[in-house]
Amino acid sequence: MNAQAQKQKPSITILQFICIISGIQIGVAVLSLPGNLVKAAGTDGWIAIIIGWIIAGVAGTVIVMVMKNGQDETILELISRTLGKWAGKLAALLMACYFVLLTFDGLNRTVLITKTWLLPNTSSFTLMVLMLIPSYAVLNNQIIAVGRYVVVIFLMSLWVPFIYLLPLKNGHLLHLLPVIKEGWGPVFIALKALIYPSLGIIAAFFLYPYLKNKKQAVAGMWVSNSITMGLYLFITVICLLFYSPDEFIQYNEPVISMLSSIEFRFVERIEVLFIAFYIFFFSMVWIPCLYLTVECTSWMLGGKKKTLHLQIICVGLAVITYLLKPTFSASDDLQERLMWIGFGFEYVLPVCLLGYLWIYGKFQPRR
Repeated sequence: MNAQAQKQKPSITILQFICIISGIQIGVAVLSLPGNLVKAAGTDGWIAIIIGWIIAGVAGTVIVMVMKNGQDETILELISRTLGKWAGKLAALLMACYFVLLTFDGLNRTVLITKTWLLPNTSSFTLMVLMLIPSYAVLNNQIIAVGRYVVVIFLMSLWVPFIYLLPLKNGHLLHLLPVIKEGWGPVFIALKALIYPSLGIIAAFFLYPYLKNKKQAVAGMWVSNSITMGLYLFITVICLLFYSPDEFIQYNEPVISMLSSIEFRFVERIEVLFIAFYIFFFSMVWIPCLYLTVECTSWMLGGKKKTLHLQIICVGLAVITYLLKPTFSASDDLQERLMWIGFGFEYVLPVCLLGYLWIYGKFQPRR
C-alpha cells in the first residue's frame, strides 16, 4: 500500500523547483528594490546584491540540509516527528500566517500598481476578485499545475530584460563612479533592503519532498538565487546608468518610470503594456504562496478538504481588501514587517533547525 501511494505522489522537476522559488523572490520587489538600494548606499547599492546573493545561497543550502534529515517529509512532518505533534501544529499555524501575509502582500501590491497605472476608476475589491478567480483555477489542481504555470510565465518573461537595454542609449557610465566612494559601511547597511526581495527560499521546505531528483536540490537553490540576484543586479545597474543620483530618489518605482523613455511609433505609452504583462509575472508570488498557505492549514487540520481551505482563504482575502481599502503607505508598512518576520523564518529558523537535528541525531540512537 505504501509503495502504491509513493507511486501516485505528485512530483515536480528541477526547473519547476527553480522557477517557483525564484518567482516568489522576484515578484513585485523588483520594482522598488533599485530605489531602496540607492537610498541606503547611493550608487554603490548594486554591490550589496552580490553579497546578498552569497547569503541567500548559503541559507538555501541550509534549508536543503535540514530537509535531508526527513524521510520524504515536508518540514511540518519533520518537526512533528522530531519535536512532537504540538510543535508541528504550532509550526503549521505560524507558517500559514506567514504565507498568507506574503500572498496578501503580493496581491495587494499588484492591485495598487494596476489601479495607479491601468485602471484608476476600478475598485480594489473588484481587481482583487478578478485576480483570485484564475488563481483558484490554477490552485485547484495542486502542485503540478502550480509548477507548470510558473514555468510557462517564467519562459514568457525571458524577453523582458532585453527591453531595458533600449534606454541605455541615454545612460552614462560615470553615474557608477567612483566605486565604494563612502566606504563599505553603506553597502552593508543596504543589505537590509535585500531581505524582503530575497524572501521565498522557505518554499523549498515544502517543495523538496516533491522533487524528482533530490540530489539536484542544492544546485537548484543556487541557480534560483542566481537568477533572482542576477535580475536584481541587471535592473539596478541599468537604472543607475539611466538616472543621475539626484533623479533616482524622485521615483518610487524607477523600473516602471524608465519605460516611459522608450518610444515606438505604434505605441504611445509602452509602460502601460508592460504593467499589463507584469500582472502575470507578479502572480508568481501569490499563487505559490497561496498554495503553501493551504498546505499548512490543511496539514494542521488533518490533511483533508484542501479545496474548502482554498475557498475560505480566497473569500477572506477579498473581504479584507473590501474592508481595509489598500494604500501604498499601508503596503509599505506590511513589507517592512514582512522583512523582519521573513528574516526569522527563512534565515534564522533553518539554522536553528539544522543545529537541533544534528543534536537530535546524536542522541536518538542512544535512546
